Amino acid sequence: MAGESLEAKIARLGGPVRMLRHAPHGPFKSKYPLVHSNWQEEQEAISKTAVLFDQSHHMTDVRFRGPDVTRLLTDTGTNSFATYGPGKAKHLVVCTEGGLMVGTTVLFGLGKEEASLVGPAGAANWVQFQAETGGYNVEVLRDERTEDNVTGRRLYRYEIGGPEAWNILEKVNGGALPFPKFFTMTELTIAGRRVQGLFHTVIGKPGSDSKGMEIFGPAEDGPAVLDALLTAGAEFGLVRAGGIAYYTGATETGYPAQPLPAIYTSERTKAFREWLPGDWYEGKLSIGGSYASENVEDYYVSPYDFGYGHLVRFDHDFIGREALERDVDRPHRKKVWLIWNDDDVVDTYRSSLFDGENRAKSLETPLPRYARVPADAVMIGDRRVGMSTMAAYTVNFGCWFSVALLDEAEARDGAEVTLLWGEEDGGTGKRNVEYHRQRPIRCTVRTERR
Repeated sequence: MAGESLEAKIARLGGPVRMLRHAPHGPFKSKYPLVHSNWQEEQEAISKTAVLFDQSHHMTDVRFRGPDVTRLLTDTGTNSFATYGPGKAKHLVVCTEGGLMVGTTVLFGLGKEEASLVGPAGAANWVQFQAETGGYNVEVLRDERTEDNVTGRRLYRYEIGGPEAWNILEKVNGGALPFPKFFTMTELTIAGRRVQGLFHTVIGKPGSDSKGMEIFGPAEDGPAVLDALLTAGAEFGLVRAGGIAYYTGATETGYPAQPLPAIYTSERTKAFREWLPGDWYEGKLSIGGSYASENVEDYYVSPYDFGYGHLVRFDHDFIGREALERDVDRPHRKKVWLIWNDDDVVDTYRSSLFDGENRAKSLETPLPRYARVPADAVMIGDRRVGMSTMAAYTVNFGCWFSVALLDEAEARDGAEVTLLWGEEDGGTGKRNVEYHRQRPIRCTVRTERR
């Protein structure tokens, strides 16, 4: 790779923690509009009618072709591949040899010798490195997210979900659509264009009949397909939604945001850091929040911590298997929701406006995300018991909440904990972080979404 490597950038900036916590940038920029109408109605539509997200801009699509594609995926992914093949998809998890997460992404099986990894680029970068350095007969084709793409996107990608989503899809298809199995792909016709669809049920309230689909095709077909979906959806209350509803909806479902790739320190990942350009995904991440440590490894997580233990299967050899087998029965963190105390939230708002130099860190409603990797300390007294990640307010929950990874012994439904809101010493060096003071916010642990 040309230019400064990630390894060189870390050395120049004085170590990974300084690079990540004092990064000049906050969240990644995206061409994805934050709202199309207002975020309240866009959030409500997820569970009441139907919602349409345009995912054509914020995710990187890395395609792998060649006779060794399946072997490459099984060698890197923790998932079982016993039923994998063309037309199948899965949430792929990739780890270091130490069993710590490099990232997660959606794997699309496009053909016998072709697959695509779609999402934040961390996992795909790791798989590409293995492909190029491990002797695999695989060709790699990258379609960068819009913000980093100088040639234009190859594909459009829309997601439609909610209680009325399937009615809209059948109308726009001009006939009945049989339900595929979860996370399998199908083809349908929209506006005379053949499109590929991935069936899912991730949007909506727990237990609701909220089927949905992610559809994609050549970028030149995107405008016609979008117009047809919006036209067909009008009678069903379809709402076009932006980035706020997308990310806050994911927080409702319990998604903690992408983990920090566990690649910044170990000698075993040094070759990867030397291969990575310093201005790729891993070099542009930022960590924000009160979970402050001089050891970057304190931010690393395993699939068990992340709530992805069910995606670890020991029916094949893969990078990190030995460590994950060793740790499977050991205590680890558990993913929970933290329901924020309303009075403390109001007091934090008041302070951010009226307390001058003692003001609290602002709560940007409804998505207070000021770094790519949110990390706030969760406390019981003076003892740190976990890390809070994505926070949000949604009209569906009717309160402020966040997704947290707590020590297993403390992850009890109804337990009382405290989240420390804001950064130490008035705030880190990120340009988008105003001067502020930390404030405690009381929270109640919820172990199940309801």
